[in-house]
Amino acid sequence: MTVRIRKQIDLFKGWPNEKLLPPRLLRDAANHTLSQTDPGTVTEILEYGDDEGYRPLRNSIAAWLTRFYRPKETIGYERICITGGASQNLGNTLATFTDPIYTQHVWMVAPTYYLACRIIADASFDGRLRAVPEDEEGIDLKALEEGLKNSKPREGATIKQPKPWRKLYRHVIYCVPSFSNPSGRIMSLRRRQDLVRLARRYDALIVADDVYDMLQWPSNPRKPKQTLEHAYMPRLVDVDRELDGGPIDEFGHCMSNGSFSKIVGPGVRTGWAEGTPAFAYGLSQTGSSRSGGAPSHLVATFLHNMIQTGTLQDHILNFLQPEYAERYHKLMAAIKTHLLPLGLTMPQPGKDVAGGYFVWLKLPGRLQADNVTEKALERDVVIIAGPKFIVDGDDASTQSSFKQNIRLCFAWTDKELLGEGVSRLADVIRECQRDIEGMAA
Repeated sequence: MTVRIRKQIDLFKGWPNEKLLPPRLLRDAANHTLSQTDPGTVTEILEYGDDEGYRPLRNSIAAWLTRFYRPKETIGYERICITGGASQNLGNTLATFTDPIYTQHVWMVAPTYYLACRIIADASFDGRLRAVPEDEEGIDLKALEEGLKNSKPREGATIKQPKPWRKLYRHVIYCVPSFSNPSGRIMSLRRRQDLVRLARRYDALIVADDVYDMLQWPSNPRKPKQTLEHAYMPRLVDVDRELDGGPIDEFGHCMSNGSFSKIVGPGVRTGWAEGTPAFAYGLSQTGSSRSGGAPSHLVATFLHNMIQTGTLQDHILNFLQPEYAERYHKLMAAIKTHLLPLGLTMPQPGKDVAGGYFVWLKLPGRLQADNVTEKALERDVVIIAGPKFIVDGDDASTQSSFKQNIRLCFAWTDKELLGEGVSRLADVIRECQRDIEGMAA
């Protein structure tokens, strides 16, 4: 008798599937860079490099972002600082631009990217992370302003000594404005503008994780396939640059956190930050980066080659966008067939454009996400429960509803298994519903 082993389907892991990674493109870029006939060129890229990062990559990123986001003014390289990725850069930003006493709170859109909480706590903000709910347009500004207004300054002077290359912000606001993790929402332009005005009023630094912006596609599967060459929405850093005459001081009130993890591969461990020239330079002076020289210096040369030749842009538009679109629409079709008839809902509103990695669902009735997640694992389906996405240390009532939420990721598992994964999950939910009905009988 042959025993069939059922394959585990992982709808939790927020990684790109191995088939979406471009090892050949990276190999070609590396070969080109390391095969330079001028020995000095190779020696240069094996040295420490500039504090702000590899200058050619800063130039190519600036030109590339200008074409994609189409701001009113061209983005110059002096606004760009190369980083070791979005997570590393969040830590560096907090290390440089906040103070354990002077900076009062870090405000996080809830549900939040939960792994950011530990990075923020490590920067001496344990117990001072605050959850801000979101609605159809993004972060709830009324709730945020109420929190900012009622926030009391801590006693004592700053711990950090003044430095000419930085400022210390009174507050930090963390968000993922486009295709948010986990909710998938897109913050509206009006909300972005009002958020920048609020940050200026209360001296807050907005840290915007803009890591999913280029992974976008039409949300309607019946529309003809098309590549989206330009951003759906201006970034918060562009809004800060242009709104009401521009930044009110040289450091501005927003930093865009970019990463190559989702568009090349997490293993390249490289990203970029954009802000005012003063902010970008101040970030480059973070002690841990400055001591080690330019972050990801060698890999930065490979990425520069990919952007300069158009290889990366072509990879995003003609491979990643259609591949992720197919995955997204397969998952959505399965959700509409198997889950919505059971009473599950998707809080995010319909958009002309979809993107990112995730779909956020709410369970019906008295179903609890932790219970569904546990039983799903018994059916060899891995998902993640909503309570994981709370803001650590803040017991705000706005987060209690996450007990009925689950997040599904369509990036990691083989796309042929997405429908089967949702079908199994539907079986689990039906079982949980029967259990509840049996208890009530």
